[in-house]
Amino acid sequence: MLPCAPVLSSIESAKITNRQRLRLIAGTANPLLAHEIAQSLGVDLTPIVCKRFADGEIYVQVQESIRGCDIFLIQPTCNPVNDHLMELMVLTDACRRASARQITPVIPYYGYARADRKTAGRESITAKLVANLITQAGADRVLALDLHSAQVQGFFDISLDHLHGVPILVDYIQKKQLCDVVVVSPDIGGVARARAFAKRLDDAPLAIVDKRRQGHNQAEVMNVIGDVQGKTAILVDDMIDTAGTISEAAKMLQRKGASQVYACATHALFSPPAVERLLASGLKEVIVTNTIPISADKTFPQLKILSVATLLGEAIFRIHTESSVSSLVN
Repeated sequence: MLPCAPVLSSIESAKITNRQRLRLIAGTANPLLAHEIAQSLGVDLTPIVCKRFADGEIYVQVQESIRGCDIFLIQPTCNPVNDHLMELMVLTDACRRASARQITPVIPYYGYARADRKTAGRESITAKLVANLITQAGADRVLALDLHSAQVQGFFDISLDHLHGVPILVDYIQKKQLCDVVVVSPDIGGVARARAFAKRLDDAPLAIVDKRRQGHNQAEVMNVIGDVQGKTAILVDDMIDTAGTISEAAKMLQRKGASQVYACATHALFSPPAVERLLASGLKEVIVTNTIPISADKTFPQLKILSVATLLGEAIFRIHTESSVSSLVN
């Protein structure tokens, strides 16, 4: 994994007023990212006890006084999703009962976001349900990164700052100085994301993979809209789960004449058989971030992992000092 960037200049040059009021608490979902964020801010993680009873119930206790403090709970709701989500609820409740001034869950990956509307009868909109749970647990605001769809922001009745991983991914791609680039959306729903990526890449041309989904975690690629012949294709998505969409899109692009294909995604879920599919896809590189911890058995030579710690640390700093986060969002 590539190391996190040095502490941002704005953090280096600014002195946090009443620094002891800024507290970072790490859940068990991604402790390495939490430590990187703390390092970028120059603070220590607040110690907690987090354990489970024999029947699986979660117990949390904050080990220091946090009365009157601004609390940032760093916890992506990744696999096992239900355990990490419940842990976030318990952490939030513990901080509320400890008289924290403000509680901000920092959710690098927001689980249950894919069900953000009803596409058939008798379905739950779990993205809204989870938003309600987080709010009712006692959160005052939320900091999230690359939600599955922007409309999820509207499900919260509290403030939500929505950051994007595109600048981090684009910066890495630009340093590679690739020639004749075309940015590709792996489906119609991701066109806005791919367009934003292409705009940052000096208005690179855009192509779209048309697919027909047969069921959850299953995709059948049908056609490519746009010119990819002889070009370096960069597939852009918010997440890679079982890698069915990305791998089939990569194969289709190569059949259509793309000289090489890269894949970029913020969230690397890598549910089986993702690694096998990515290895067989012919992708030159798979570029992701560390919003979700990636175990050793899910790494492979073509995988590049970029850190979002500095981005999240800067956002936390600005929220704590009540300054604008807009320049990080746009």
